Amino acid sequence: MRTVLFICTGNYYRSRYAELLFNAMRVPGWQADSRGLRLSASNQGPIWPNVLVQLQQRGFPPPSEIRLPIALTEPDLRRATVAIALDEREHRPLMQQRFPGWEDRIRYWQTPDVPFLPAAEAFRRIEAGVAELVAELSRWQPAG
Repeated sequence: MRTVLFICTGNYYRSRYAELLFNAMRVPGWQADSRGLRLSASNQGPIWPNVLVQLQQRGFPPPSEIRLPIALTEPDLRRATVAIALDEREHRPLMQQRFPGWEDRIRYWQTPDVPFLPAAEAFRRIEAGVAELVAELSRWQPAG
């Protein structure tokens, strides 16, 4: 099974929505996971409740178990077939600080966090990005 790794800051909102949406779309041979670069102790609960609401509004049931946010590690990056950080401006510097050499080996989307981008627009961008990724990976053939 090949893995898409979605990365954001807290692994509470953007990367979790991308992960859950991707997995709900069931791309054969692919599975998504997500991690955070700088987890926050101020989050309430394991996931932002609006993520689950948005998922249901898109017609996908929420998962039966919701895990807590998980911090990104280098083994996570090595295991990923494709790694995507949700906002280049925010996440490229964090990647450079925490995982030198990896900042140019991952993809970046342009989905800033609240309050820099309203959640409705962030969800729309994530949905568009996941749809494009699903189309790409459905045609994907590994090198070699």
